Amino acid sequence: MTINSFRGKYSFLSNFYFSPFKVKDKEYKTVEHYYQSQKTLDENEQEKIRNVKSPSEAKKLGKQVKIRVEWDFQKTRFMYIGLLSKFQQNKDLAKKLIDTGDSELIEGNNWHDTYWGVCNGVGKNTLGKLLMIIRSHLKENK
Repeated sequence: MTINSFRGKYSFLSNFYFSPFKVKDKEYKTVEHYYQSQKTLDENEQEKIRNVKSPSEAKKLGKQVKIRVEWDFQKTRFMYIGLLSKFQQNKDLAKKLIDTGDSELIEGNNWHDTYWGVCNGVGKNTLGKLLMIIRSHLKENK
C-alpha cells in the first residue's frame, strides 16, 4: 500500500501537524517551526520563528532569514532531528506511524516541492523516506 498524501487520516505525518517536542531544552510547536528556525545561526531569528503561532508563519519567516552557509548540506539532518524528536516524544504519534505498517510514505504535494516530496509524479520524496526510516527505528525499539 502507498500513502501518497499527508492530509486527512495521515495529517499527523505533516510537518505542519501540531505536536510539541523539545530539542536542546527548547520546545517547538511543529517540525516546521524547528526546521525553519535551524536555517539561521542568528539566535534572535531562531527564537522569533520558534515562537510564532502557526507553521505557515514559521515557513514564511524561514524564507526571510540569513541562511547558514552549510544549509544545503545540513537541511536533511535537521529535518531528521525534528522528525525523530516529534515521534519519540509523542508516543501516540509514534504508534500511528508504526501502524502505517510497510506502506510507502509519499509526501504528495501541489506546491512543486520535489526535494521533500513528489509533485505530479516527480520528486525525491526525502520527507517520506525519512519518515520510513524513523518508522523502522521505532519498530525496532518498541
